[in-house]
Amino acid sequence: MRVAIVTESFPPEVNGVAHSVLRTAEHLVRRGHQPLVVTPAPARGAHCPPRTFGSGVEAERIPVVRIPSMPLPGYPQVRIALPSRQLAAALAGHRPDIVHLASPFVLGARGMRVAARLGVPAVAVYQTDLAGYAHAYRAGRGLGEAAAWRRIRAVHRAAARTLAPSTPAAQDLTAHGVPRVRLWPRGVDSVRFHPRHRDEALRRALAPGGEVLVGYVGRLAPEKRVDLLAAASALPGVRVVVVGDGPSAPGLKASLPGAVFLGRRTGEELARCFAALDLFVHTGPLETFCQTIQEAMASGVPVIGPAAGGPLDLVAHHRTGLLVPPRDGAAVARAVAELAADPARRAAYGRAGRAEVTARTWEAVGDLLLRHYAEVLAEHRGLPTPLPPSAAASAEPVVPVLPEELPA
Repeated sequence: MRVAIVTESFPPEVNGVAHSVLRTAEHLVRRGHQPLVVTPAPARGAHCPPRTFGSGVEAERIPVVRIPSMPLPGYPQVRIALPSRQLAAALAGHRPDIVHLASPFVLGARGMRVAARLGVPAVAVYQTDLAGYAHAYRAGRGLGEAAAWRRIRAVHRAAARTLAPSTPAAQDLTAHGVPRVRLWPRGVDSVRFHPRHRDEALRRALAPGGEVLVGYVGRLAPEKRVDLLAAASALPGVRVVVVGDGPSAPGLKASLPGAVFLGRRTGEELARCFAALDLFVHTGPLETFCQTIQEAMASGVPVIGPAAGGPLDLVAHHRTGLLVPPRDGAAVARAVAELAADPARRAAYGRAGRAEVTARTWEAVGDLLLRHYAEVLAEHRGLPTPLPPSAAASAEPVVPVLPEELPA
């Protein structure tokens, strides 16, 4: 197949959308397909090849078209594509069989219109809770969220299929009037993220007093609510480690004076940071999936996460970690204190988490995506579905069961 991937983000940017698109494009090449990536250009001076991108031991080459862009006001790390004829020209020149829209909102909405003009079916991958972000960035709860959902519906209703990364995300889309929703989760590299990367020298540097290392990895932005770690960072015998960068970094350094801020880390260095932790805590209540939870689990680290969104699909309460009420810093601190005092339980949760994710390879997830493509193309051409739908591709999302002691 010839696949055009229109994405709001791509490396050198570091986030869930960019990472999953790169993995998807690599998998397409490995399976003999021909991807093209169209994405906003990064900030001037960012290091990246102008037309192709390679990654992995195969050094695969993926053609990339970068559209002129501007920084999102108030969050310059996010780039917004400017109106350009390059998008239509790139798609027409690639002659795609299918268009893959990754977290479509600005460039993705334009990609949907171009696909419609070309008569090519589009698959829209929902990955970012933009309505929740509108609230987090004080756009006005009613106006901001309502406007975001109108935009989401307009784009996703035009798609032949919308792929949601988790059961709660699928339910949210369906409840807001988005049709044809299916599940498509994310993979994890359980070779890169592995307990064997635990580095005692790094642990001594981060916790010279033998403290329990409690880590957060991700963007430092208002919607991530890293400030909820304040009470946990004040616990005796606990050292909070923050990995990542973003607009909230200066304020967080002031509100978490006892924490260690390591900045952005990638590759093997990031894997060492994960494996060095005793506990991983994710505080963001707006995650449609939460890739860093999977990476912590693959690293053999027990997880504390909010009982909302993607973490509900990932964290098995009292088996691989603990779920806590979202936006509740006191609950986070209680959970940290509970596990910090019980190393045997942490070890058991870490082993169970590692066992849970080892089969969630990017290869398996990529093949599931190819099944979605094949089904959409068959429907578009009026042919019988070539492959039987799997449980993961079911039209009826499974309702997650919340632990009894947590609020729904």
